[in-house]
Amino acid sequence: MKERASADGNDPGMPERPHDGLIEAIARDRDRQAFIELYRFYAPRVKAYLIRLGGADIAEETAQEAMLTVWRKAELYKAGKASASTWIFTIARNLFIDRRRRERRPELDPTDPLMVADSGETADSALWARQSEERIRAAMSTLPADQAKVIVMAFFEDKPHSAIATELKLPLGTVKSRLRLAFARLRGAVGEMP
Repeated sequence: MKERASADGNDPGMPERPHDGLIEAIARDRDRQAFIELYRFYAPRVKAYLIRLGGADIAEETAQEAMLTVWRKAELYKAGKASASTWIFTIARNLFIDRRRRERRPELDPTDPLMVADSGETADSALWARQSEERIRAAMSTLPADQAKVIVMAFFEDKPHSAIATELKLPLGTVKSRLRLAFARLRGAVGEMP
């Protein structure tokens, strides 16, 4: 009576997990013959598995990458934790998931104009800022000293109106009035700036 072959196609006389030894031989000796045998058995099965996962477009390449990973990382395989097939198919599945994630979130191109930070001011904006500053300085020099003082304290020293009133020993209303008068004069002197 003829004995039936095991589920993975190996002879029943062989150990139940013969591929475990192949991975161990690859890890220990970098045994090319063991890898060839492992590749011939698993590569088509991994490819079919990836196709069933919906990866027909990347199945061949991912299967090869999975088998290459088996070659490179054979020393990480622990026979007591999982069978060779479980380990290989897990590698293939993880590579498949990683590829699909990269497809959904493509790599960023650092040369993309949207990714390049502004190099600062343009020549036009720098010129406009310089001209505006000159006009404001000239207009500030025409203000009475008491109005110029509250403008400087409020906008250049960033002090609140109440602090200005306390420091100058003025009523708060006087500080606000001087600011309004100063702005009216500055608007007249500078004009509406674009």
